[in-house]
Amino acid sequence: MRILIDECLNWRLGRALTGHDAVSVQKMGWSGIKNGKLLALAVENNFEVFLTADRNLSFQQDLTEVAIAVLVVEADGIQLKHTLPLMPKVLALLPTLRPGTVVRVSA
Repeated sequence: MRILIDECLNWRLGRALTGHDAVSVQKMGWSGIKNGKLLALAVENNFEVFLTADRNLSFQQDLTEVAIAVLVVEADGIQLKHTLPLMPKVLALLPTLRPGTVVRVSA
């Protein structure tokens, strides 16, 4: 799967998502772009999953109409030491994700 890692998360999470093409918002040159436009760019560039720690995203955007799945990492913080342990759960969930869905992953 092609996964876009939000700029609020450490780009190194992509290394733990083995077997998938995980790219950070920063690497794409999209830093500072707000959620609606960012999701549209992600879809235009064939990303299938948006990985974020933004727990409010589903309240700010109508994600049912977006052709991308959103995976929200709910950890004690956004630092790598908090989010990296959740990547095995993320890997397990990836095959089940469908566009327009929001899935939350927590410890």
